[in-house]
Amino acid sequence: MNGLITVYRRELAGLFVAPLAWILLTVSFGLTGWLFVAMLENSGGDITYANRFTGGLSGVYWALMMFLPPLLTMRMISEESRNGLLEFLLTSPVTDAAVVLGKFFAAWTFMALFWSNNLIYAATVHGLGTPPDWPPVLGGYMGSVLVSGLFCAVGLFASSIFSSPILSAFAAMCGSIVMLMLPRLVGVYDSDWLTEQFVAVDIMRNFQTTFLVGLFDTQVLVFFLAWTGFFLFLATRGVEAKRWK
Repeated sequence: MNGLITVYRRELAGLFVAPLAWILLTVSFGLTGWLFVAMLENSGGDITYANRFTGGLSGVYWALMMFLPPLLTMRMISEESRNGLLEFLLTSPVTDAAVVLGKFFAAWTFMALFWSNNLIYAATVHGLGTPPDWPPVLGGYMGSVLVSGLFCAVGLFASSIFSSPILSAFAAMCGSIVMLMLPRLVGVYDSDWLTEQFVAVDIMRNFQTTFLVGLFDTQVLVFFLAWTGFFLFLATRGVEAKRWK
């Protein structure tokens, strides 16, 4: 697609030039590092449990997962649309899909770096002579990247339909919370069929029962990629609507 690499490089450079990216990385590594050491002490040195806790079992992990992608993507389309940069970009020989995908891959790359902390902790303890159980470590990282991609796509969709970055971030956060928590509340319904449908789309359950324990399930992989593609399609349609507005 025309311009995808150019948009990607521009957005990625913009992320790392701004201080927000470095602040988020510093907070993440500091907070998850503290949790990792605390879980090591509480579990009697169980490295695998400590890694799983910081990489998908803790509330802190899911709070970061729900709030960081919207913060990264909130300005990518809405801010450029408001200040006229998006109109300039869309009049250049760049397709709508290339604009969306370039911005998405930039945010996704940042999130992939963001969740690399568990790999660093595992490699550190391995170097100190206590090798961790690597399949859950690598699976947890892969799952974190996939979930992040889904929420980045949700954030871009929100940014494509709202002109205010704050409003787009709020909408994306609300959407992420609903996607995560709605299946958790299914127990209030006395319906086996409804329960089965909600369980099938439970992001947290799909992640924790496969990737986080070191299992690679192609069905879960397709689940995350399909939903990510769906929201990227909606974001592309949102950018297309701005082009013709």
